[in-house]
Amino acid sequence: MALSRLLLLSIFLALICAPQISADSAPEDHDSSASLLHELNSKIYSLESSIDERNHEIKSKDESIKQMEKILQEKSDTVSSLQHEIESLQQKGALDAKELVSKAHARASELEKQVHKLRKEIEGQNKRKDNLEAQAAAAERKIQDLNLKLQNLQKINDEQKSRIRKTERALQVAEEELMKAKLEATSKSKELVEVHGAWLPPWLAVHLFHCQSFIVTQWAEHGRPTLDVTVQKALEKKAQLDTWAEPHIESIKANWIPLFKEKWMAFKTQMEPHVRSVSTKTIELYHTSKSAITPRVTRIQEVANPYYQEVKKFSKPYVDQVATVAKPHVDKARVVLKPYSKKVIRAYKKFIKSASVYHVQVQGSVHEMLEKHEISKSLATKELVWFAESVNQAFLMIEDK
Repeated sequence: MALSRLLLLSIFLALICAPQISADSAPEDHDSSASLLHELNSKIYSLESSIDERNHEIKSKDESIKQMEKILQEKSDTVSSLQHEIESLQQKGALDAKELVSKAHARASELEKQVHKLRKEIEGQNKRKDNLEAQAAAAERKIQDLNLKLQNLQKINDEQKSRIRKTERALQVAEEELMKAKLEATSKSKELVEVHGAWLPPWLAVHLFHCQSFIVTQWAEHGRPTLDVTVQKALEKKAQLDTWAEPHIESIKANWIPLFKEKWMAFKTQMEPHVRSVSTKTIELYHTSKSAITPRVTRIQEVANPYYQEVKKFSKPYVDQVATVAKPHVDKARVVLKPYSKKVIRAYKKFIKSASVYHVQVQGSVHEMLEKHEISKSLATKELVWFAESVNQAFLMIEDK
C-alpha cells in the first residue's frame, strides 16, 4: 500500500509539473516530456504486473477456499455418520453407548470447533478477496487515468512540435523580409545620395537648412507674439467701438432714423419711374449690342481659328520635347525637395489654421455688434462683415508699424 501511494504521489507531481511547458523553451520541454512518457510507461507496466500477481493470488485463495469447503463437507459427512453410529450404539448397549456417545460428542465438539475455525478462515479469505478486487479496480482506474494523461501529453508534445515548426518558418520569413528591407533601404539611400549629389549642391542644402531654421525662429520670436497682440488689440478695439457707438446709435435711433425713412420713401417714389425707364433702356441696349457684336465675334473666330491651329501644330512638338526633357529634372527636384516641402506645408497649414480661427472670431464679433442694433441689422451681411474685419486688421497693422 505504501509503495502504491508513493507511486501515485510521484505520478501526481509529474502531472502537476507537466503543464508548465512554454513555447519559448521548446526543445528542453520536449526532452522532459519524452522522459516523463518513458517513466509513465514503466510505471504502467509495473502496475499491470502487480495486478496480474494479485489476480493469481485471488485464484489461489479461491482454490484453497474450495478445498476447505470440500473438507467441511467431508467433516459434516463424518459427523452424520458418527450420529448414525451413536444411534446404532444406543440401541446395542447402554454403557457402550454412553462411552461412544461421550466420545462422539467430544469428536463432534472438536469437529464443530474445526468447522468454526474454517468458517472464520473462509470469511477472512473472502474479505481479503474483496480487498484485492477493490485494489485491482482502483489500479485499473489509475491505469485509465494514466492512459488519458499519456494521451494528453502526446497531444501537447505534438502541438509543441507544430509550434516549433511554425516559429522556425516565421523566423525564416522574418529574416528574409529583414534582408529585403535592408537592401531596399541601402538602395534608396544610395539613390537619394546620388540625387542630392547631382541636383542639390552642398551650399544650397546648407542655405535651405539655415533658411528653414531662420523661418522657424522668426515665427516663434515675432510671428506668434504679433498674432497674439493683434488678437488682443482687436478685442480691445471691439470693446472700445461698442462703448463709443452705443450713445450715437441711440441718438440715431431717436432722431435720424424717422427722418431717413421719410427721405428714403420720398426718394424711392421719385426715382422709381426713372429707374424703370433706365432698366428697360439698358436691357434694350444690351440686346442690340449683343445682336450687333455676335456676328463680328463669330467672324473673328472663324478668321483666327486656322491661324490658331497652325500655331498649335507648329508649337506642339517643341512643347512635347520640352516636357520630355524637363520631366526627369522635375521629378528629381521633387524628390529632393519633398522632405523640405512637407515641413513648409505643415508650418503654412498651422499659420493658416490660426489665422482663420482669428479671422472667424473677429467676423463673429463684428456680426454680433451689427446684429445688436436695428440700423446696422440690415447691413449685417457676410461681405460687409468680411470687409470690416479686413479694414480693422489693416488699421491694426498700420498702428503696429
